[in-house]
Amino acid sequence: MNSFLSVARFKRLGLGIVFLWFFVGGVGHFTNTQFFVAIVPPWVPFPVWAVYVSGVVEIVLALLVIWRKSRPLAGWGLVALTIAVTPANIHMFMNPALFPQAPQSAYLIRLVVQALLLLLIWWSTRPQKSSRIINDSY
Repeated sequence: MNSFLSVARFKRLGLGIVFLWFFVGGVGHFTNTQFFVAIVPPWVPFPVWAVYVSGVVEIVLALLVIWRKSRPLAGWGLVALTIAVTPANIHMFMNPALFPQAPQSAYLIRLVVQALLLLLIWWSTRPQKSSRIINDSY
């Protein structure tokens, strides 16, 4: 039982991190639009529109993570969104001269953090397995 409580506590912490990451990040799309537009790869059409849409999606999915019934679907949505924005992070890593605010190693770390974030989203939004044995011999 203590193991279950520990896992549940860590999952709750993970959910809190996922919620804050995407909610605050989503709001950032509206409060710091130029930063996000600057990291959109040049081949993406309508970069301002892409930033606003992804910001709305981040906020909505972050809010949906709060409710247990919508959590698994919101988790898969956040996984898909995170994968969809990966080209922006790769663009930053591959073109460090365009982003002199930080060394190229910072953009590599950003990619590693993104991979860890994907794992955290997947793990923390999965439904909790019940420890009860179900008897379906009816």
